[in-house]
Amino acid sequence: MDKKPTKEELFSKLKPAGTYLDSLPDFAGLLGTIKQAEDAAKELLEETSPAPRPNTLPENTGTGAPSGETGAGKDDTGSKRPPEDKRLERGETGGNETKTSSDGQEAAESRPSLEELLENLDALVGLADIKQNVKSLINYVKIRKLREEKELPNPPLSLHMVFMGNPGTGKTTVARILSELYRAIGVLSKGQLVEVDRSGLVAGFVGQTATKTAEAVKSAFGGILFIDEAYSLAPDTGGGNDFGREAIETLLKMMEDHRDDLIVIVAGYSGHMERFIGSNPGLESRFNRYFVFEDYNSEELFDIFSSMCVKSEYILTEDAAEYARNLFREIYDARDENFGNARHVRNLFENIVSVHSDRVSALENHTREDLTAVILEDLENAAMM
Repeated sequence: MDKKPTKEELFSKLKPAGTYLDSLPDFAGLLGTIKQAEDAAKELLEETSPAPRPNTLPENTGTGAPSGETGAGKDDTGSKRPPEDKRLERGETGGNETKTSSDGQEAAESRPSLEELLENLDALVGLADIKQNVKSLINYVKIRKLREEKELPNPPLSLHMVFMGNPGTGKTTVARILSELYRAIGVLSKGQLVEVDRSGLVAGFVGQTATKTAEAVKSAFGGILFIDEAYSLAPDTGGGNDFGREAIETLLKMMEDHRDDLIVIVAGYSGHMERFIGSNPGLESRFNRYFVFEDYNSEELFDIFSSMCVKSEYILTEDAAEYARNLFREIYDARDENFGNARHVRNLFENIVSVHSDRVSALENHTREDLTAVILEDLENAAMM
């Protein structure tokens, strides 16, 4: 039998690093070219890079921009926004930005007041019962906080909610306003709304769903986790291996462990949501507030349509407006379980804009009236699409 070489003998046969590469034709020249290109790139960066910006807030900061600051860097309400690159570094994409001061503490951006948020809620079309329920809930929380300040006892509080209703009835919009309302009164520290569905919680392999669900819940700490079509986590097929149940168990545990700064809203069709809540005793015990979102009636659908036109500066002629009223009345009377409510209105509006563009593009010397007027013909053609 051949004797196995020792480690010392093997190592002695190895050539120094780079020996093989150096033996290749023109390799040394290639290294020189790479080095020259690298040096040139460094010089170019030094010449063109702007001076670094300090990552600090003005001394008078905390809620907004310094006195007299206007123009760039503000949103439509005049609130100062951090530079886009800094927002992306922090993983922020929405309107709930925060800034980090030099001592590492977060200072909240200027945000709507409680009164402004309630005005936004009142401005929504319809939803009378929902608006009243939200206001009662806000009053309840405010009184609890006052009782705490007076060292009075409070019963246990659960703010997790079930939103039941058909698509397009404003569930996500109300959840977004509610997240800011809770931030404004101090129930939530951040007030962001994180929207997910089954695909955002459930993975395709054993053991991955718990991790994926935990990551989604963590992203909502300080705000609201909104789970749309939550009933899909507990399908009624009777299968025992569905990963949705793992997501539910993970969700329930994290809701309990972080109940002081996390609110979960589950949403979906009324009948499906009742079955979902009844599928797990933990769901029944944690979700005890139910908001029912009714379908919009025909006049409310027309009001939603009108607000879309006003926002985009389209003006209905009288006969076009009358046609629209009748059309929404027919749509409402013929609705079924697939009725999309405000989504149906949005689709019709987009069709009208498309038809209007085709008609006006054929004109010459376009006037402002041409570009804004929506005529009967536009609605008739859009309704057939």
